Amino acid sequence: MAADSGAAALAFVPGRRLSLTPRILIINLLPLLLLGGGVFYLDSYRKQLLDERYKLARVEAQITAEALAGASRERQEALLIQIGKEQKMRLRMFDAQGRLWADSFALDEPSFAFDTPGDETWQENFARWLDRAVDAIVGADPIPNYIESESTDADAWPELKRAREDNLTRIQLRDASDGTPVINTAAPVGLKGATLLTTRNAVDITLEVREARGTLISAVLLALLMSTLLSLYMARTIVTPLRLLANATTRVRQGRDRQVEVPRLPARHDEIGQLARAISDMTATLRQRIDAVEHFAADVAHEIKNPLASLRSAVESLARVEDPDLRRQLNDIAAHDVRRIDRLVSEISEASRIDAEMSRATFESIDLVALSDNIIRRREARDLNGGRPISFTYPRGGASVMGVPIRLERVIDNLLDNAVSFSPSDAPIELTIDRDEARVLLSVCDHGPGIPEGAREKVFRRFHSDRPEEEGFGQHSGLGLAIAQTIAEAHDGTLLAGARPDGTSGACMTLALPDAAGAATRR
Repeated sequence: MAADSGAAALAFVPGRRLSLTPRILIINLLPLLLLGGGVFYLDSYRKQLLDERYKLARVEAQITAEALAGASRERQEALLIQIGKEQKMRLRMFDAQGRLWADSFALDEPSFAFDTPGDETWQENFARWLDRAVDAIVGADPIPNYIESESTDADAWPELKRAREDNLTRIQLRDASDGTPVINTAAPVGLKGATLLTTRNAVDITLEVREARGTLISAVLLALLMSTLLSLYMARTIVTPLRLLANATTRVRQGRDRQVEVPRLPARHDEIGQLARAISDMTATLRQRIDAVEHFAADVAHEIKNPLASLRSAVESLARVEDPDLRRQLNDIAAHDVRRIDRLVSEISEASRIDAEMSRATFESIDLVALSDNIIRRREARDLNGGRPISFTYPRGGASVMGVPIRLERVIDNLLDNAVSFSPSDAPIELTIDRDEARVLLSVCDHGPGIPEGAREKVFRRFHSDRPEEEGFGQHSGLGLAIAQTIAEAHDGTLLAGARPDGTSGACMTLALPDAAGAATRR
């Protein structure tokens, strides 16, 4: 269930049709793109600044109107000039009939000036274009353009007209030609119907917003550049070796290049390096198994061909032979060949399925002393030792291993069969169990001719058969020791052939298996 859940989770990854490089780029760039979206939310910052400026403009207009209400005409003109210069505003006074009678820009030098269209730099034009783009994206309310009316009448300004009608302070926002906000504030002056119109070009608001936006954009672009470079570097360090591994494994699967080498990436000590070495080792193991299967198939064909040829010759000859004794001999040969073929098929079938069975088997704790004792008793009861006595020596504390009982029983049986075949009829066979650090050692020794040192590995080859002369031909398939070694290796153990430790004639087969405690921990 856990594996299925993990596979389902991996299969549900969004964009799984994309390669790793765009996925890494998207994952790393998406947060930065979202951060870049903060450029558009600077519009709320601009609105806050304008709201504060509205309040300030209202207070300034009302205070100025109160100061002007009680002053003489000369004093009023002086105040208009002074306040206009200090606050960088344009102040205009209208009488009760709505006629302009005082203008700070006419009384003295203007305190500010709008940029003339066409004189801006490309940076200013780009900034103004970006302002309009952001307003369009966020859906900002349209703002009327600031156009200086040629008329000097108060009704030329809607905010001034409303202030005269309502006798209240009114504010109107407009956009100058350079994209900066212009705040007009109309306030009644005194009780005789005069009104004041103040005009402020809030360039500082636009500059602050543009500066904040420029800083944010610069930071986001720099972060995007760095993130893109780092993402590409990361993708290269991940995707390139994975692509090499995929190409190599594809060539291995297609079998077009027998000598293709799966890169092991020895310089990498991360998970990809571990994966590369694991795939390389797995490929080597698969090749060994394929080679073993091919050789095994060839050996099987060769071993079965001989008894089949003999059987065919005997059967074909039966039809032409009239002599009863000769026919009986031919029948015996045919029966012997059939038994030999049956034995070969059984042994081959078992040898071919051991690996698969052992990979699925569940190991359990086995008392190797008790298992060996039961095997010895069974063999003696069935007279499988040919009258040869078996001496059994084992440690007092016993010995336990982890494994499959029926398979380890087969190993011990094969070792005893081999010892019986080579031992003289009156010579004992010694079965010894001992302990060596974290291993349990089981040895089966005979008093036969022994095995030459150069041939001790060959005895474990499949279909290797070097039998005693007195033993009937075809009684063994040559697979017994090969099967025993395969079972031993499947138990994380070894099976080796050697000489007797006492130096006398004979051979010893030693099975070494991990101790039960250590084996259980590893598995």
